Amino acid sequence: MGVGTGSSNPVDGECALTSAVRAGDTDLVRILVREYNDPDYLGVAFGLAVRVHAGHIAQLLLQYGADCGQSRPEDLIPLNEGVDSGSPALFEALLDHGIQGRYPETELLKARDLARRWHETGVEAELRRRTGCREALARRQVQDDEYYSVDEFTLGGMTVRDGHGAILTYAEELLGVRTSFEELMDRALAHADQQNHPTWSSVTILLAGRREQATWTAAAALCTSPDPSRRLFGAEVLRLTHLLDDSDEDAFAGPALDMFTNWSAEETDLAVLTEVLVALGEHIDPRAEAALLPHVGHPDARVRCAVAQGFSEWSSPPAFSADARRALLQLITDPDAVVRKTACHRIAECRDNDPVLADAMAAVLGDADRLIQLAAVYGLALHNDERCVEAARLLGPPRRGSLEEEGYLDAVRRYEWRHDRP
Repeated sequence: MGVGTGSSNPVDGECALTSAVRAGDTDLVRILVREYNDPDYLGVAFGLAVRVHAGHIAQLLLQYGADCGQSRPEDLIPLNEGVDSGSPALFEALLDHGIQGRYPETELLKARDLARRWHETGVEAELRRRTGCREALARRQVQDDEYYSVDEFTLGGMTVRDGHGAILTYAEELLGVRTSFEELMDRALAHADQQNHPTWSSVTILLAGRREQATWTAAAALCTSPDPSRRLFGAEVLRLTHLLDDSDEDAFAGPALDMFTNWSAEETDLAVLTEVLVALGEHIDPRAEAALLPHVGHPDARVRCAVAQGFSEWSSPPAFSADARRALLQLITDPDAVVRKTACHRIAECRDNDPVLADAMAAVLGDADRLIQLAAVYGLALHNDERCVEAARLLGPPRRGSLEEEGYLDAVRRYEWRHDRP
């Protein structure tokens, strides 16, 4: 059976989609839902994804229009089973707004208490208690959803992920429970070595969303902690407090810029310094650029990437200051591919069509990394440079299912459309 369900009959479409869900093939599901997205089949696939504990796929199906409200109770699983899985993606899919009302508060309270037990006891200890098994524990890191990864443990035929802290945080939020800064911080610090863990992220986003002076003060006090993990936690809460503030007042913008400007000159831990520089890049202010520039030649690629990411269009014209241009021209030739790609993106978004910047992007069309070549094609198209057309032809069509590659090449199509207009 082919996977091109856009041209197949509905039964084939359903079989291809549900087969991909059952196999846990997220990439194939992403392709299929874009090519064939009948709401009925998406709903069936959603129910299956939930039952096989494929939370990432369940969320993907919701994103593409699955109507979970049409799911029958027997198509889903109890909340406690979602908690036991340890997958925040699965638990949140079960509590999507379309079906959230099906679960009474008593069930949500029990789910919260169960999540707390898993979190406080620890996955390994709870697994051993439940299975009675004393064999070696298998452990691996897996993606829980598009953005976050967790550790997955297997023992005695039972497999559980370690996202219970995030599940607990989400359940408390739904119940209107206000957990203290200190307790939330301790919850996040259990995963301090994994910044893309859903527990760390859910806690920092929740605290930043409070947008209150008490939380700001508590986070700011961590900047002088001797523990780098606590400094990192404080930096992220402060950064997100400003980033997520969509109010007209934006009361934390000034204090954040002042704090991160000073902090960037003193921080020695690489992870914390990277977070501080990312925070600076989210401020459109000459002081932020001045604080980024000393780190252009930093020996660590993560730091250089944060610097490249941080340069923005400070004024127009010119779109970049002379110092920022020189820095980006240096970073687009960086030994690290991620740094080169990030610098190319920033140059692509410059609006003044400087031929020097266009030539810099053209120079990386021969890069060994296909995504850097595509980023250069994208940038040349935005700069109305005809070299993008031949470069795109040589690269060929986007890889099937790659939204990133499609986006890059779509810029070339728009360039050609502009060029061909009378």
